Amino acid sequence: MTNRFFKALATSAAITVGVASAASAAECIAPANPGGGWDFTCRQIGKIMYDIGAVDKPVQVTNMPGAGGGLAFNTVVNERNDDADLIIAASSATTTRLAQNAYAGRTADEVRFVGAIGADPGIIAVAADSPYNSLKDLVDAILADPGSVAFAGGSAVGGFDHLKPLMVLKEAGFTDITKIKYIGVDGGADAITQTVGGFTQAMTGDMSEVVSFLANGDIRVIAVLTDERVPGFEDIPTATEQGYPVVAVNWRGLYVPKGVSDDTFNSWADKLQMVADSAEWKEAMAANGLAPFTKVGGNFQGYVDGLVADINAMSKELGVIQ
Repeated sequence: MTNRFFKALATSAAITVGVASAASAAECIAPANPGGGWDFTCRQIGKIMYDIGAVDKPVQVTNMPGAGGGLAFNTVVNERNDDADLIIAASSATTTRLAQNAYAGRTADEVRFVGAIGADPGIIAVAADSPYNSLKDLVDAILADPGSVAFAGGSAVGGFDHLKPLMVLKEAGFTDITKIKYIGVDGGADAITQTVGGFTQAMTGDMSEVVSFLANGDIRVIAVLTDERVPGFEDIPTATEQGYPVVAVNWRGLYVPKGVSDDTFNSWADKLQMVADSAEWKEAMAANGLAPFTKVGGNFQGYVDGLVADINAMSKELGVIQ
């Protein structure tokens, strides 16, 4: 069940402007600080939207960190329910939190999920000077002393980033997940800062969040959570080939307020498809370690609903929720 579930997940996406207001500048809310995956979604896809002429003005990006995306979700539902110029970056972390009631009773059907493009592989990384040279080194340290290793991640406690190392440890035979230390911060960049600074021993996140830090030599990625090694990053081994068969890739997409018209929703879906089909997006995927994945339009809501149900069941299995 675990691998089938995680293989269904995938990454990326974004931005655009509704039919009724094509001349207005669209706004994309990134529900985290600059530098993380949601910020990447807004800025990269927004830029491509403008570059390929899908929108006639640059997309405005608003960073709104708080409650693991909950502040943005509540703001959209309560204050901007019919804003036709608003899109919000989302990912598997969004569905995880909805599945675990982390947004205080909010549900997936209170917004409209437009689509997702690309697949962002999950990763586990350590600081460049870490004594852990492989995923096995890290797992063995935890098995010997669960309190010796703390993880940082861009999701809240119990969120998707938190689930990634728990799934690896489960494959290693470790069952008492309550002993694993995890610090949830607002975005992958903050998680890397925690780890490079020595406040945590490892970070868990997505490839797109760590590419620049990897290039700068700040961190080492000791495992990528995919079926096969990621193109462009072939030197990074998968967790599976290291003996822990876990596949955890993160879809990134967008949702819009529930109160927008069908025409606006369909326009955003069309423009998102334009990004998915563009050479610029293919270049962006290659540069950021993303894999192709496209689910756009009306059927994406059903896909999200299925993910919420699956994550809820998995979270109960792991003991993250009751």
